[in-house]
Amino acid sequence: MASSPRNNASLSVQKGTHVENSQGKKLQYTEEANFYMNCRAAYLTVLKSSLENIKSREQLSLVLQQAGRNPSQKTINKYWTSQTTALNFDDFCAILKQEKPVTKTELLEAFGKIDTDKTGYILHDELYKILTTRGDKMTWDEVNAITKQADFNCSGKLDYSKFCELYLTTREQSCRTARERLEVDSRLRQQQFGNQAETSSEGIPLPVPKPSPRISKKTDHKLPKGDSRAPSRPSSAQSGKASTVSVGSSSNRSTKLIEPDTMKEWQWAQSKGCFYLEEDSEIISHKYRVHFPQRSSVCVTIKPLNVPQVEGRSCHWLSVDTALFILKENETQENLQLVSFTEVQNKEMFGWKGELGSGNYWLLPFTTGCRLRKGKTQVTGEAKLVYRDEDGELALTKGFRAALLDIFETIDLDGNGLLSLEEYNFFELRTSGEKCDEEAWAVCKENFEMKKNELTRQGFLDLNLMEATDREGDPSDLWVTLLSLGYNKALEMTEACPFVIDIYAERCKPRIKAMYLEAGGSQLSRAVCRAVVNKGEPKVLDGSENIVVHTYKSGRRITSVIENKSESKVIIHVNNEQSKNCLNNRGLTVFAVEVAPKSMMVCQHVVPLNEQEEWIYNCVHSLVH
Repeated sequence: MASSPRNNASLSVQKGTHVENSQGKKLQYTEEANFYMNCRAAYLTVLKSSLENIKSREQLSLVLQQAGRNPSQKTINKYWTSQTTALNFDDFCAILKQEKPVTKTELLEAFGKIDTDKTGYILHDELYKILTTRGDKMTWDEVNAITKQADFNCSGKLDYSKFCELYLTTREQSCRTARERLEVDSRLRQQQFGNQAETSSEGIPLPVPKPSPRISKKTDHKLPKGDSRAPSRPSSAQSGKASTVSVGSSSNRSTKLIEPDTMKEWQWAQSKGCFYLEEDSEIISHKYRVHFPQRSSVCVTIKPLNVPQVEGRSCHWLSVDTALFILKENETQENLQLVSFTEVQNKEMFGWKGELGSGNYWLLPFTTGCRLRKGKTQVTGEAKLVYRDEDGELALTKGFRAALLDIFETIDLDGNGLLSLEEYNFFELRTSGEKCDEEAWAVCKENFEMKKNELTRQGFLDLNLMEATDREGDPSDLWVTLLSLGYNKALEMTEACPFVIDIYAERCKPRIKAMYLEAGGSQLSRAVCRAVVNKGEPKVLDGSENIVVHTYKSGRRITSVIENKSESKVIIHVNNEQSKNCLNNRGLTVFAVEVAPKSMMVCQHVVPLNEQEEWIYNCVHSLVH
């Protein structure tokens, strides 16, 4: 049957629209890739690596100039406030998106306001007067450097149109030179994604039949980081074919429930712990060893610890996602075998139920970092920690006392209302980096209230009061303690998430003990990757049969892992622009990751921004050539 002219015309329009959309997306991608390449080129002109931070306002001004900007002091003050100590590469990219380079039209308009007669010239005397008395005041020498340039000066006048042309040409040449240097210098090329400079690989090696796994020989609790949290971006305008994964979810929580109450006859063990956010945004936590005397049905759960707060203060950490990875200890602790992880959800609790044989296991707590992250809001003012009472004696303020009691609740890992030396030493290691030995503990026993050789709540309060008294009320050391435990200057816990682990066993009494307080390391990274590959949905990247994107949804959390089976490293461009109501751990909608050959790595973790609303995860992965 022949098509009508109208149908043919409609089909032609649709094809034309599709082509235009495709070309538009390709152009957008090319512009985006070029933008981030220029960002990196400018950054590496001033700094040695994209992992290195900008440490001063002078350095910020210099790196912005290398990117073709001419920042005023007002602009610098906008991004480098009294609270700023450093800016990273992502901050720099965000600033460049806000501060667009000045155009020739804008420059001419600015000069035109001075040249009221529209002659195209400005007298040098007038230029001196304006540039040395207004705005970011220049020195006479700086103005002289402009007026002595023969290209745009004659007879005591400035040809500002020629000046603008030279300014823009110089700016473009500066950016081009930085870009060319980046492309020529192999050392800088390796740093483009900020993750290959110091370590051998960001990815987790894939299992191979021959005994040559690319794993560090160091013990796990000293291993380098597994998957980097440093976000990356495309380094080439060449776009590969895309692979799209879409997952929709309503506001309902998981219908699978964990009901430990039905296991009242089972034997039980519990331990608390905490996630702490480091200055570099790395997350550390307690790690646990668990022993089961015999084979048993087991239920393991983890959830944020609901520490009582001062009325009116929000408990930020209660929305932080938590998980546990269960690993079996073999002959050596270095080679732990993943058993399972807590994937069943009941409200804020995640759990796992199954059968475990007798022996030792490790529990590695995990959070995605989507919600436990550095805050952007600055706290004005500082809460008072101590005051002098009617007798002139130092005393703890109500707010500080409440915070200390919350801290006590968090570091009292076994929940018996007392701090053992072991528990107290986790606190000391976190706050001072040192341990308290038996002799020092004996001194504490003589000066502060203890029961059964364990520090009481009152003893803990008195110990902190003594610290303030020794410094004659100076709260500096107290603030070091509070900040290291995730509190801000308003005494709110914003950079830590206390949690509680419960273990139920049907046939035996489980024993749990906190062993370390440190980053997850490569053991945790391998466990996350292996769990996602085992349970997630694999999808081969279009046009690249050796690149597989595994996506796994667990409760209110999505994790994607990129597996590179090829013999060479690959760069994958990741675009989340079509996702809705989503929050990822990288803090970027568009980024890129570099995956080493024969390895796999976590691409991103995603959670709903607002848990009460529908969320859609729609991510496009493209191979960057």
